[in-house]
Amino acid sequence: MSALVITDLHASVTTESGPREILRGVSLTVESGKTHAVMGPNGSGKSTLAYVIAGHPKYTVTSGSIELDGEDVLAMSVDERARAGLFLAMQYPVEVPGVSVSNFLRTSATAVRGEAPKLRLWIKEMKEAMLALQMDPAFAERNVNEGFSGGEKKRHEILQLSLLKPKIAILDETDSGLDVDALRIVSEGVNAFRESSDAGTLLITHYTRILRYISPDVVHVFVDGRIVESGGPELAEVLESEGYERFVQTPAS
Repeated sequence: MSALVITDLHASVTTESGPREILRGVSLTVESGKTHAVMGPNGSGKSTLAYVIAGHPKYTVTSGSIELDGEDVLAMSVDERARAGLFLAMQYPVEVPGVSVSNFLRTSATAVRGEAPKLRLWIKEMKEAMLALQMDPAFAERNVNEGFSGGEKKRHEILQLSLLKPKIAILDETDSGLDVDALRIVSEGVNAFRESSDAGTLLITHYTRILRYISPDVVHVFVDGRIVESGGPELAEVLESEGYERFVQTPAS
């Protein structure tokens, strides 16, 4: 059983006027088999939390800790975090010109697994994962995210998730820019991953629509760089009907 434990995490970003604190004391534990949804208004720091966990150099952790199975995540490089079992599906996946999806995925799998998967078995594994996401096999020979639609980019993120099989999956606004059909397919991919791996999932979103497909165990309301309330799936229904106004007006002290 794995656990990502975040304790009193503070982080800042450097601006022209100096450091600006974004995370203001985040404490959160995500365990194997559990899905935590982090919801909040735009600009509340949700994506910053995802990037800090993944090790984005833009952000500086000023205090607090992040541990994965008792190991200090903050002491790890970005690639070490990935090999340890952390995965980030980005809100805005970047293009990698000149690198095919097939080569990118096999190289990533080699880094995470510690050895290159046998080619014949790898091709079979990749084709099965693509079929589950209703992706054309020709997709494997395209350059990573180059000319991809929003839905294709997100399916590629979930394809990586299903093949790399991390301990903890961090999904940063995976529903952003998806139409209804693409949202359903991507959500089914996430659910299939959860069922087959028993991994922990940290689902960051602004809207409740993805939670109609991916059922969370815990919902956290994130405002002004901190968690201000936590509850069960019913909390998402409250946010759907009432919005974030009362949390923004009376944030936790």
